[in-house]
Amino acid sequence: MKRKNFKYIVALAAGMQFINACSNKFLEVAPKGSFLESNYYQNQQQAFNGLIAVYDVVGWQGGDYTTKVGAMDAASDDHWTGGGSPTDINVFQVLTRFTVTPAFGPQDELWKKGFSGIFRANTLLAKLPGVPMDDNLKKRYAAETKILRAHFYFDLVRFFRNIPLFTEPVPADQMNNVLQVSPEEVYKQIEQDLKDAIAESNLPDVPPRLGEGGRVGKGVAHALLGKVYLYEKKWTEAAAELKEVNGDVPGQPSAKYNYNLVKDFASLWKSDDASKFNSESIFEVSFNSISGGNWTDGVPKTEGNILNILCGPRSYAKDSANAPDYVAGWGFLIVSKELYGAIHYDPRFGATVLDMDSLVKTKKVHYVTSFDDTGYFLNKFAGRQSNASTGGGEMVLNFPQNLYEIRLADTYLMEAEARVNAGEGSGAGTRAYALLAAVRARVGLGAIPATFDNIFKERRLELAGEGHRFFDLVRTGQAAAAFAPIMPKRNFTPKNEILPIPQLELENTKLKQSKEWASQ
Repeated sequence: MKRKNFKYIVALAAGMQFINACSNKFLEVAPKGSFLESNYYQNQQQAFNGLIAVYDVVGWQGGDYTTKVGAMDAASDDHWTGGGSPTDINVFQVLTRFTVTPAFGPQDELWKKGFSGIFRANTLLAKLPGVPMDDNLKKRYAAETKILRAHFYFDLVRFFRNIPLFTEPVPADQMNNVLQVSPEEVYKQIEQDLKDAIAESNLPDVPPRLGEGGRVGKGVAHALLGKVYLYEKKWTEAAAELKEVNGDVPGQPSAKYNYNLVKDFASLWKSDDASKFNSESIFEVSFNSISGGNWTDGVPKTEGNILNILCGPRSYAKDSANAPDYVAGWGFLIVSKELYGAIHYDPRFGATVLDMDSLVKTKKVHYVTSFDDTGYFLNKFAGRQSNASTGGGEMVLNFPQNLYEIRLADTYLMEAEARVNAGEGSGAGTRAYALLAAVRARVGLGAIPATFDNIFKERRLELAGEGHRFFDLVRTGQAAAAFAPIMPKRNFTPKNEILPIPQLELENTKLKQSKEWASQ
């Protein structure tokens, strides 16, 4: 990490929000009105503020509108970047076409996001033992922080594969001397953090959805650990962790955590308070429409969900009174013809895909086509007039829709996959069959054998647009085959399974470019 890219000093700014993590300085004097980390963490409230600062990075929205979901959608075969031109949000355009270079792409923001979260987590974990506060509450904060650190490391190792590993604050004079470790060492630390959190009796199973919605508990730790095991191909361990979350009877509320599939698939994408932190939500990222986000402060300062304006059709306008109430968006992350073909006759189509092609043909609406336009947009995130902020700030920066990091249908399908890969069988009477059947039954589909191919197809249709598809293709070795039909416009090669280490991180440090990218 270069000094210009991160912060070691933790500071508290107005409104108890920590210094914007998008700053381009790693070490800097605390701004006026803020507190140096060395003088902070003097009581329980300050420790809690430090915990909020770690959580704040989970919903990171960085420069060039970079988010994890946006980047991974742009990279997948289910989407094209779209927008107004071949260079509109160019960090996504080069990702779609796999023309990323170490010097240009979304990797700078995604690297900063991950390590900003880790540095904040490490600082809090180092300071907590000395904070005069209730010991049980202190243990809960530490457990939450370890879950979040595991989450950040899991993203980083999937994005970059070859990363440094920090479990405590690093002195400023040592920052340029850090080295990368093997992915196996990172995964070992992720596992340990999650196991430590699960073992902590003061961490609730599921924090109260009213009042503490968005905080992590043991349910999140088990779900994330199961997912980590799946990526490591530890099938038996993955199945056990995920069953802990999913409960004994698929399709019924889990006894311990009370997770349950919501009845109406489309309701998952509503922005009203009743739909947030629902029974299917395991790990959810909060957004709101009241932060007053504006262009002066920039995208990284808003608490609104930027995907909502990104995904709406450009210059959308009604030609009929009964046309849908979308806002005029920016036309990004358009749905590919490949995804359209896969999901067109599935019951989840309408909630997932905004079929502008049909709306235009029936003369209900008109819009300005996006670059690489297909006529299909991501309905899960397309902003609605009914959700548009009427408060302060810019409307386009203040949409309130939350995002799911992990939801129950995802853990059902992951457990089914783990069990099939472990050789437990896929036919009627097996648990994998029941898990897959429950996901399908929710949308009115009948049961089918829980083969790997059927489960993988179900993941694509159920989780479309939620940032999973590219990771799924890579971890199962199917990326090259998926992109082959759309080459050369999408020139995927093995190096594109990961992002390059940002070029700025390599200058004046001991970090090395990943071997897959070393010749670039």
